[in-house]
Amino acid sequence: MGPSRHLVRFLVANGRTYALKEEPLAVATAEFEVLRHLEAAGLPAVTAVGLAEAPALDSAILMTEFLAYSIQYRRLLMRFPLGPGPYRARLLDAMAWLLVDLHRSGVFWGDCSLANTLFRRDGDRIQAFLVDAETSEIHSVLSDGQRSYDLDILVENVAFGLADLGAMQGRADAWDDAVDAAETVRSTYLGVWSELSLEPLVSPDDRHAVRARIRRLNDLGFAVDEISMEPSRSNVGSLRLRVAVANRRFYSRELQRLTGIVALEGQARLLLNDLREYGAWIEAEHGPLPEDQAADRWLHDVLEPALAALLPAIGPGRDPLQAYCDVLEEKWILSELAGADVGLERSIEAYLGLGAPAPESDAASGGSTILDIDWSGGFDGPADDAVGDRPPSRPSPDGTDWPAG
Repeated sequence: MGPSRHLVRFLVANGRTYALKEEPLAVATAEFEVLRHLEAAGLPAVTAVGLAEAPALDSAILMTEFLAYSIQYRRLLMRFPLGPGPYRARLLDAMAWLLVDLHRSGVFWGDCSLANTLFRRDGDRIQAFLVDAETSEIHSVLSDGQRSYDLDILVENVAFGLADLGAMQGRADAWDDAVDAAETVRSTYLGVWSELSLEPLVSPDDRHAVRARIRRLNDLGFAVDEISMEPSRSNVGSLRLRVAVANRRFYSRELQRLTGIVALEGQARLLLNDLREYGAWIEAEHGPLPEDQAADRWLHDVLEPALAALLPAIGPGRDPLQAYCDVLEEKWILSELAGADVGLERSIEAYLGLGAPAPESDAASGGSTILDIDWSGGFDGPADDAVGDRPPSRPSPDGTDWPAG
């Protein structure tokens, strides 16, 4: 968590960390209710565990569980080269996506900032989680004015947060760069909101247009709840296509259905790709195999042995599924260099040989060479003349301009 206007203590019990924030009774009660609402709606936020009230003192203590495997923006961005970069861009995209998620559910944040957010790496992306809901409000629907005001608050606070970080780093261009970077949050938010609000006109017999619209939304991570087609008043003979979407859990729901694994959306997308690649190999070698059986074999023959090899290196403080996603990225890079699939075993060995790097790792501090790695572009280890330059990380398979935070 970032700086707080209230006293915050941390408690570790049974291997879990809890934040205890002391607030005025009315503020704490309202924040507790907002956080419970966010949890019920499946929105990315910390979990409210309990509320201890002291009415005589007009005070209360709000207890939330610290988000596992998360990292603060300062700690994350201080571990990369100064200024702009793909990792900072993904973090800012994650902020925009978080605000979109909240606004779609009628939540006015009111104090959106980098300091009030925690981040988790999510496959080849970043996921943002709301931490502070003191000023948040729940509505059935937000007006355009409420959304615009909340977005203005976010852009301004992001600019100040980045400028402060840039000043700490001694960068002369800190303020101008921070303002420009913060404005990308606005453009990303507006782009995603426009995409979700799109109601294209289609021909009554144009099934491809409907499939393309659904696929586009699925690529962005949204599951489609309902589709309706209504006659257009302005264009006779055309239909207006309206699609209602759920939260961004399309891939994670599919992965859980097939394997029982609960993962973040970006992780689930990469894991499903790996599962289907393995299933295609089995089919080529041994003939057709039902989807559920292919998933079961991938789980037991591929994922579980890989996690067993990774766990001793990453320890209990890191997300094992994210570590496996990192291995998949390393596998892709090594295969590009070799011009052929290098295999999972060699990729795991290469990843472990680099020290199993991750920006959220406790090892990535205090003079470690891991600090200089840009994980969004792969894992750069010691120079290897036989290998040459490493290619950039693989392009996003959905081809979107707004990576899912």
